[in-house]
Amino acid sequence: MPNIKAAEKWVRQSEKRTLRNRDGKTRLKTLYKKAVASGDPGAVSAVESQFDKAASKGIIHPNKAARKKSRLARAAHKTQTAPKPAPKAAKVAKATKAAAPASAEKPARKRAPRAKAEK
Repeated sequence: MPNIKAAEKWVRQSEKRTLRNRDGKTRLKTLYKKAVASGDPGAVSAVESQFDKAASKGIIHPNKAARKKSRLARAAHKTQTAPKPAPKAAKVAKATKAAAPASAEKPARKRAPRAKAEK
């Protein structure tokens, strides 16, 4: 326990700040996950601004905010431009190539045995 009255106040203040920052970080994580799942450009934009606010207030590091924003944009882009599933004929062709005989493949090279060192 601190001996100085001001130090006691610092402890109380740091506890309050820690709780506030933890709540903010948890909220950011939730917003991030929801935005990734939805892929909605409006939601992505709102979450990016929340990351900027948190970075400006010191809740998270500015580089972390930039990294999260970049990953969020990339994930949103993937959900918007998701490739269409391949037709069944292409899947069958891939399966037949995979089932090719092993003899057609190049055999693995064997290493020459090592010579034993003389004593």
